Amino acid sequence: MNITNTMGVSLFRVCPPPTRMSFNNTTSSPSTFLLTAFPGLERAHVWISIPVCCLYIVALLGNSTILFIITAERRLHKPMYYFLSMLSAVDLCLTISTLPTVLGVLWFHAREISFNACFIQMFFVHAFSFLESSVLAVMAFDRFMAICNPLKYAAVLKGKMIMAIGLAIFLRQILFIVPVVLFLKGVSFQGGKELSHPFCYHPDLIRYTISSPWISSFLGLFLQLYWTGTDLLFILFSYVLIIRTILSIVAPKKQRKALNTCVCHICAVTVFYVPMISLSFTHRLLSSTPRVICSILANVYLLVPPVLNPIIYSLKTKTIRRALLQLLRSKSARGRTMRGLRGSWD
Repeated sequence: MNITNTMGVSLFRVCPPPTRMSFNNTTSSPSTFLLTAFPGLERAHVWISIPVCCLYIVALLGNSTILFIITAERRLHKPMYYFLSMLSAVDLCLTISTLPTVLGVLWFHAREISFNACFIQMFFVHAFSFLESSVLAVMAFDRFMAICNPLKYAAVLKGKMIMAIGLAIFLRQILFIVPVVLFLKGVSFQGGKELSHPFCYHPDLIRYTISSPWISSFLGLFLQLYWTGTDLLFILFSYVLIIRTILSIVAPKKQRKALNTCVCHICAVTVFYVPMISLSFTHRLLSSTPRVICSILANVYLLVPPVLNPIIYSLKTKTIRRALLQLLRSKSARGRTMRGLRGSWD
């Protein structure tokens, strides 16, 4: 039973149900779902895969580089960079969780995915997405402490405290995500249906629940509002206090310096929350949205933050930029040394 027929209200309406399409004679068994990359553009999948692959490569290399630099450079062993490494690790995991199915659909038209595989992917996509929201909230707290309470900053955010914060946000995901996934495992779904994305996404799956689809939709909406709502409110409240503190600083140069330390985090918050909120509202509130728009928003939501975050922090943070340049120079010097040794042997 479709959820739009059951509820009859716009709150739980989703993107238009896909029409049954057959591309390269793709069929589906009742125990699987059919993934979709860009509806109506199936013949251009090979060309679309080029920029998509480039984005995945940038996301994987960028976040891996940030993690390597923070681990290798002792001068970056500070609270701000520890939280940045958490953000890069989450972005890396979020990218890897969707990579197989997205490229499988674009390259090989491998659209079928089993129920179990779909639920596993959905768990990781939502878990890492909510985890990123929590990390951004913690990073806002870090900026609040650095600007509003600089004398207590080093005393409060020690190594053990950072580890405790990381463990707390991890346990937060487990305590709320696992019960929801276990509940969904007991819900009956209509097999052989076509999804709107090249990965499994909860608002996309609830259309095909057979019994009580509104419960699943309500749980998903509650979880979305709980995580993104509380985290975003905490971030906004932190920046209200930060801006108030900055405005109280007399020297304009110190004001700009304090504000510049927040620019990267503000950009990271924007590129994460804007696509996520847009996709959630498109699925639940706009029933007439073209399916290709839903697909584009979904790919922007999952690819743009992991791609842009390393670029933003590399360009705007002098310490990371210098460490990156030093790493590149050392590799270049090693390459010249190796070529010189080979030449001497020749």
